[in-house]
Amino acid sequence: MRIELLATSSALPSRCLVTEKIERNMAQTLAMPVAPSLSLICNKTSSLSLSNSVSLQRSNPPKYRSLSIECARVGGVEIPNNKRVEFSLQYIHGIGRSRARKILCDLKMENQITKDLSEEELTSIRDEVSKYMIEGDLRRFNALNIRRLKEIQCYRGVRHIQGLPCRGQRTKNNTRTLKGKRVTVAGKKKAPR
Repeated sequence: MRIELLATSSALPSRCLVTEKIERNMAQTLAMPVAPSLSLICNKTSSLSLSNSVSLQRSNPPKYRSLSIECARVGGVEIPNNKRVEFSLQYIHGIGRSRARKILCDLKMENQITKDLSEEELTSIRDEVSKYMIEGDLRRFNALNIRRLKEIQCYRGVRHIQGLPCRGQRTKNNTRTLKGKRVTVAGKKKAPR
């Protein structure tokens, strides 16, 4: 390394010390962000010496503000802490606004912020939510119903197979949700007048 060469050469002692100090400061500045990771690689030593003249001290890792986001777990889903219970329950598939209100009314509970709930209130909410068909069970139930409709080839099943709406909506203009993006047909042209 250049630092070692300058330190061993004694031709210009004053210039050598100045350049050695400058290069040591530059080396420490450049190596500071990687110093902790380098020291972890080298058997977790407290100081890492690159040469005879430069030694890098292992610095403490920077302290960041804690990002501890603890969510309440209800029905196998983590519901947000910073919202009211009525709205955070709606993050569970199968619980909408009316059912969330019904759960709160059945428990005679106030609509408070989720993080303010006690452990007893959370367990009572979990017990009440477990009475309903939610999440995976509900998705499986709906998928089985649609598969049954497709197997018996009824009108609704055929519309599911074709990817078209099955509740009587018009399909000339809209229904882009089910049809997908528009695909232009090349052979279709307007008749000349």
